[in-house]
Order: sequence, then structure tokens, then C-alpha cells
Amino acid sequence: MTEQQQMSDDGLLTRIGQATMLLHGGDREEARNRLGELWDQLGPDGDPLHRCTLAHYLADAQDDPDAELAWDLRALLAAEGPGGEGPARDDAAVALRALHPSLHLNLAADYLKVRRPDAARDHLDRARAASDALDDDEYGDGVRAGIERLEVRLRSL
Repeated sequence: MTEQQQMSDDGLLTRIGQATMLLHGGDREEARNRLGELWDQLGPDGDPLHRCTLAHYLADAQDDPDAELAWDLRALLAAEGPGGEGPARDDAAVALRALHPSLHLNLAADYLKVRRPDAARDHLDRARAASDALDDDEYGDGVRAGIERLEVRLRSL
């Protein structure tokens, strides 16, 4: 059994949660180190939902805007799965599809940080187009509000 197979979903999610607590507590370097170790352990063939989640949090832990962009791109690639087909498991596919609006919103914000407004607009359009996958709940409302805020910022450029 490989190390990846030994790492249970619950154990992995617990360790991701612990690292994100460090991140939200202000210890970006330790969070980045722990998330990076998990990324390495999961490997390129790891569960797409886990890879997407890890890459998303690794993006949040970056100090450099270009590094943040690179990790957010990895998150989107993981969500799209090999060849853009999406993951094989139906439940994971639904979960990943629901993340697309947020993933594109993150990329739009990243591209704005690195002064690429056309790419930011493209991903903002993709976020808006994918937003029909969002539920009418706090998370969905937050993502939709983020799309609106970024759209206002982009209009002023």
C-alpha cells in the first residue's frame, strides 16, 4: 500500500484543517510548509478533490502574487481532472463543479494582482457563467458577492 493510499480521507482532511487554522491564525510559513508536505504526500495521482483543496489553500498561503496564481491554476486543473474530463466519482464531480465559480473568481483576483486585467476579466466571466452551480446559501451568496465586487473593480480600470 502506498503512502497516498494509507492517508485516509479523514486524516488528510484533519491535517488540512490544522494547517488552515495556522494560516488563518497568521502563521503563513508553517501553514505553507504543512500544506506543501501534504501536497507531496498526495502526489500527482491523488484524489482530485483533495488536490484541488490543497492547491487552493496553498495559494492562500503564498506571499508572492505569481506563486498564488500558480497554485490557483493547479487548483483549477485538479478540479477539471485529467484532460478536463472531471473526476470519476460522481460525488466528487458534483463537489468540484460547485467549486468552479470560486476557483475562477480566485484566478480573476490573482490576474488583477499581477496586472493582467484581460485575463482577470476572462476568469470573472467564467466565474459568473459557472455560478449556476452555486446553492442559495451563505457560501453561494459569498461567491456571487465576490464576483460583483471584482466586477466593479475591473470596470474602474
